[in-house]
Amino acid sequence: MNKTKTQSAIYIIGMLFFIFGFVTWLNSTLILYLRLVCELKTDVQAFLVTFAFYMSYFLLSMPAAAVLKKTGFKKGMAYGLSIMGAGAFLFIPAASQRSFPLFLTALFIQGGGLSLLQTASNPYISILGPIESAARRISIMGICNKMAGFLAPIILGFVLLKGSDGIRQKLETIQDPAARAQLLNELASRVAPPYIVMGIVLFIVAFLILRSGLPEIEMESQGQTSKTPEPARKNIFAYPHLLLGVLCIFLYVGVEVMAGDAIAVYGKSEGMSIATTKNFGSLTLLAMLIGYVVGIACIPRRFSQQMGLRVSAILGLVFSALAFLTTGYAAILFIALLGLANALMWPAIWPLAIDGLGKHIKTGSAMLVMGIAGGAVIPLIYASLKGNPAIGNKLAFFCCMFPCYVYIIYYAVRGHMIGRVANQPTVMAARPEL
Repeated sequence: MNKTKTQSAIYIIGMLFFIFGFVTWLNSTLILYLRLVCELKTDVQAFLVTFAFYMSYFLLSMPAAAVLKKTGFKKGMAYGLSIMGAGAFLFIPAASQRSFPLFLTALFIQGGGLSLLQTASNPYISILGPIESAARRISIMGICNKMAGFLAPIILGFVLLKGSDGIRQKLETIQDPAARAQLLNELASRVAPPYIVMGIVLFIVAFLILRSGLPEIEMESQGQTSKTPEPARKNIFAYPHLLLGVLCIFLYVGVEVMAGDAIAVYGKSEGMSIATTKNFGSLTLLAMLIGYVVGIACIPRRFSQQMGLRVSAILGLVFSALAFLTTGYAAILFIALLGLANALMWPAIWPLAIDGLGKHIKTGSAMLVMGIAGGAVIPLIYASLKGNPAIGNKLAFFCCMFPCYVYIIYYAVRGHMIGRVANQPTVMAARPEL
């Protein structure tokens, strides 16, 4: 494609990253909100919000790849947005019934739409230019994503959780079941208007995508993605660096969700009020924005994607340890700074994992998107561990985070090279093109 078409495509994909960033980072607010509205008793129940949302990636990413092979990228993205819109509208009956299973179903459907979008948009943006600078382009997409993520908890928190501490105190004193139900129903009704607006916007954007000039890219006909081609292999399982990359994405998304969605629960365990903790997720997203700016400025001009991943994982280890060793607002600060450590991980892991896949790239991309299920599993492990009095909140958080960062360091240093052709150059620093 010429430069104009490439830039136009980047703007369109950037808009999509903004949309699924906004939808994804609402979960931190929904965890607090649904625990109150649906009268959930434990953190494990509350973290089913992230479990339902992120497990849809695991279950639906391979079907999403099959859909993309039939529809192409543009139609696939439009279908994904439409599925997300349907999930948003399902919040209306869920709120009217205060049905936690129905809320989870709506979140699963939204996650399903996102799995289709993610499977299409990440490899698309990766190959819009040189693979060596893919992390730079994905960092630009990350800014769009995390700007939305920064705004989402603030906007939804203001709408859903306004006066929530007072409501919780009232619920503790109300004896009349009818009065209690009325108060909860009023609180539940707050979620309908923003999700109605969201659903309408998603369907409009889906229509606009179909009518747009977004070019189709036939990735499977382009051969290899790396500068020095490798011989084609029989099947996707013949690429160990991809399989190790799937595990790396799984662990990375787990720690990202912990830093963004679990930070409010962590603060609550430190004795802070909902009014104080509801915007903590935005602090993590702000730190991630700073990290993405660093990636845009430095990759590949100053350092390679691998080096960015190594430094990021080391920072993750350090900030996790400092959060464990401190209390109160100091611990919250170090958890928020994990956003800075996490920022360059997705942009670096993705191109390292798909480099050299050639005709297998759509399947490989779908497998990487399946790894997003780490956002379902690791927070649930944290919630289960913190409920054990012998472990507690701080140790549970540390035990979930530290091993993940250790593996990410391994992938950055060695794992992305496993199974590659001898002397095959991987994605190293090169010219700083978009």
